Amino acid sequence: MLTGAIDALSPRQGWPPTWRGVARKPPCVTDPSKLRLALFQPDIPQNLGANLRLAACLGVAVDIIEPCGFPLTDRALKRTAMDYGENVVVSRHAGWQAFREQQVASGARLILFTTRGAMRLDAFVFKPDDVLLFGRESAGVPEEVHSAADARVLIPLVSGVRSLNVATSAAISVWEALRQCEDLPPP
Repeated sequence: MLTGAIDALSPRQGWPPTWRGVARKPPCVTDPSKLRLALFQPDIPQNLGANLRLAACLGVAVDIIEPCGFPLTDRALKRTAMDYGENVVVSRHAGWQAFREQQVASGARLILFTTRGAMRLDAFVFKPDDVLLFGRESAGVPEEVHSAADARVLIPLVSGVRSLNVATSAAISVWEALRQCEDLPPP
């Protein structure tokens, strides 16, 4: 796992967290849900930013599976996350294998969201420690990743349209998983 700007904000890294030597306030979400949002090689920085904001607002941790389709430096990550970076726990993985080893060791199910899904979102039953995986905006995920998934879930759409934006798909899916697991943030 690579360390990045936001990794320093994880309670697992010790306190006080720092950004380039400057002490930072602890994340608002100090105990993220067990549910995780995983992003496979994101290629649009704005969508990564939207997903980091989603994770911060709903209290889930994020896994970024590199390489990304843009340079993901600490500075770029901070810029992409804007002020929500302080509120989300992010783990960066050097590639699919690094992510997969950690995910398998955790015992969590890997739930892939794909237009080739076998189960509709409204029929799928989530578990509190599921890892919800979303592919690249431009190409989804390779067959190796499809094969590794414990479940492949489809968000039903009207005929004639291709797909939702990855950040929109993640928002719908993460919220539904948290709702089912009775782990939505309090009002």
